[in-house]
Amino acid sequence: MPNVAKLSHVHYLDDEHVALSYQFFNRTRENILHNGRAMVEVVDPIAAAHYNLKVEYVRTETSGPTFEYMKARIAAIASHSGMSKVFRLLGADIYRVLAVDVVPGYEPAPSQPRTGILSGLRTTLAQLGACSDLDRLLEVCLDGLERHWKIDYAMLLVPDPDGKRLFTVESRGYPQSGIGSEVRFGEGIVGVVAGERTPIRIGYALQEYRYSHATRERFVADGDELETEIPFPGLAEAGSQLAVPFLLGDRLVGVLLVESEQEQRFTFEDEDALMILASQMALCMNYVSCNAEPVTDPVGIAMPVHRPAPSPGVPLHVRHFAADHSVFVDNDYLIKGVAGAIIWKLLREYVDSGRTDFTNRELRLDCALGLPDVTDNLDARLILLQRRLSERCPNITIEKTGRGRFRLHVNQPLRLEVGVKSRE
Repeated sequence: MPNVAKLSHVHYLDDEHVALSYQFFNRTRENILHNGRAMVEVVDPIAAAHYNLKVEYVRTETSGPTFEYMKARIAAIASHSGMSKVFRLLGADIYRVLAVDVVPGYEPAPSQPRTGILSGLRTTLAQLGACSDLDRLLEVCLDGLERHWKIDYAMLLVPDPDGKRLFTVESRGYPQSGIGSEVRFGEGIVGVVAGERTPIRIGYALQEYRYSHATRERFVADGDELETEIPFPGLAEAGSQLAVPFLLGDRLVGVLLVESEQEQRFTFEDEDALMILASQMALCMNYVSCNAEPVTDPVGIAMPVHRPAPSPGVPLHVRHFAADHSVFVDNDYLIKGVAGAIIWKLLREYVDSGRTDFTNRELRLDCALGLPDVTDNLDARLILLQRRLSERCPNITIEKTGRGRFRLHVNQPLRLEVGVKSRE
């Protein structure tokens, strides 16, 4: 009994093979397993030309690189529509392509190869190698994307040591930076890339795609209070997306997401180039982290006091809530988590003793901050804190003064208060 079914994904493998997503396929799958022959119609999203692929069934894969890539890509799309539990991949059906025919009436457009991808990659990699700190490394990465790839929207996220979420440390092109915004593993394209450790490229607009809406619903479900939410900076209606993981062996170091309002903006070549960039970024991030602090750090020596008199005026009211280490400045949310615990420690020591100079190592040794023994992302947290202060509280700044050292600047009187959150 002939049957026609729609497919979620036709994945190019090589010049002779494609992989088709096996999700439902009741009648069609019975036919395929019986005689192995099928016709697949695909559409060129740029030229709108239609092609018929005559294919022959080879095997079904339920594990391995091809299956994991297709599973991750479908999961990223499904997560935006609440269909993650239903819209899932059962297998990757591998087919040999016997012939490719253009459907009459549709003329394929001549290909327009892009130039400059490799030269831009080479220049960016050379600049990354000259970076000596994480702050500069993140800036050079996104500068390279904008200058050499003409990518206007991009963001970098790093994982939290709890292995459950990532937080944004750098972004480019968005009306709001979204620095400090969080994404859970498995949530949207970023979360799926982080969880599956594989790149994902989506070339068309996603209907009803709202990161901020999904984030808000998630916070409500968890019982968190909405005033501590930092809106995710992603495009409300992205035409194209490409996300790649920064991997150091099996360890996830970060995720890069690039977006465009234009559909089919990113190609296989872009994916390959950004994966090379991601590999270099992972190595550089690990290098600057390992070399961020001097071999001998005088933690036990009293740090010099550098306390200029703050400008007169109404004191800044800073409240800290120990339950989640959230910090508010004049009732405006600033930051939470480990970064919140860090700024609260710095401000308390400033008010109590006038101290302004600190070291990364002493933060790592402070058990009250809750940093893990390894992969604490302290440098990323300090960058996050520095950017949030610049955006939300310019009278308090953090300045790097050397390897593993930084200085707190306060230009307004402070009034510190320990807050207590109550739930009705």
